[in-house]
Amino acid sequence: MTRVAGGGRQIDAAAAFASENPLLIAGVAVVLFALLGAGIWLHRYLNRTPGERLRRTLTDYDRIAVLMHPNPDPDAMASALAVTQLIAGTETSASLQYPGEIRRPENRAFQTVLDLAFEHIETVEDIDEEAVVLVDHNTARGFPGAEEVEPVAVIDHHPGNGSGNEFTDIRSDYGACATIFASYFNQLEFEFSDTGESIDIDAAPAETIPCALATGLMYGIQSDTRSLTNGCESEDFAAAAFLYEGMDSDLLNRIANPQVDAEVLDVKSRAIGKREVRAPYAFSDVGEVSNTDAIPQAADELETLEGVSAVVVVGEKEGTMRIAGRSRDDRVHIGRAIEAVVDNIPMAEGGGHARMGGGKVPIKHMAGLGPSDGVSREDFRERVFDAMSGEL
Repeated sequence: MTRVAGGGRQIDAAAAFASENPLLIAGVAVVLFALLGAGIWLHRYLNRTPGERLRRTLTDYDRIAVLMHPNPDPDAMASALAVTQLIAGTETSASLQYPGEIRRPENRAFQTVLDLAFEHIETVEDIDEEAVVLVDHNTARGFPGAEEVEPVAVIDHHPGNGSGNEFTDIRSDYGACATIFASYFNQLEFEFSDTGESIDIDAAPAETIPCALATGLMYGIQSDTRSLTNGCESEDFAAAAFLYEGMDSDLLNRIANPQVDAEVLDVKSRAIGKREVRAPYAFSDVGEVSNTDAIPQAADELETLEGVSAVVVVGEKEGTMRIAGRSRDDRVHIGRAIEAVVDNIPMAEGGGHARMGGGKVPIKHMAGLGPSDGVSREDFRERVFDAMSGEL
């Protein structure tokens, strides 16, 4: 009884205090509600998926430029298209831009079969949008003024130090950038829709994945992972399984099996004929080429030779040596090997993944222009073998 009486007195005291201080009580209630609301908002904010965060970041702008890397491949093109579908139904418009060329047969087939329109840029002045998004690379490159680009968002699967001012999602363990976008759509619960072979950015229904986009993303994954056999993670397989439901196998077949350019066959032949093998590594210099995309295709061909587990092929166009490397050897991280080979050559670039890498070297700097003594073609070849052997 004593406890009940005591409790009653406390309640009466609280009621009296409340009646005497109504403004204070109201203020405390407002603060509590505000704290509760802030807690709910913070919980939702911290638990937003990357796709949600990217979507909200981009829809803060009226016009964005989605920038692909030089000479975009299917993974880059599919990823750029995915950005436009991610913001479909909003007031934000996107232009899909690239420097360089679309030359490789499968790249041209990708663009033609899916009836895609991209905007070619030559300098940074050609990017006339409020914000820039980088897909499938994390630092703008390949055109004058590229170093001035400060992207608001970066989505990539290549190693690098680039980042977006507002959003960065770099998953270097993934086999393709398309895998990242497939995960966005899956987590956002976008549904598949069949809108035909073309992708009309303005007409595609919001929160859906058109058949052509699903097919493009699927091929982006396949092309960057050699049909899910090279450099894959479980996420790549999961993304392919997710996209399978909405893709078109006929479109995929037409993209994957284009007619082969005659020069590509010629460069492959030269690569095989001029190869030097120091088992299990190979090197070939194919000389002058007009189609630089033939060089990585020649590297793909050489890697299939019996007894070869890592290969570098080089070729020259317009005063620049292009480098393509491939590796099936766990001892050879071909991206780092190429990076080491070109390390002290001014204006040279090189890098990539464990299985696939590339680079370019200005011939005039290779010959000694700038703060180096120069590197002969023979010395360059020796560097390549040293790097693949772990001696550089």
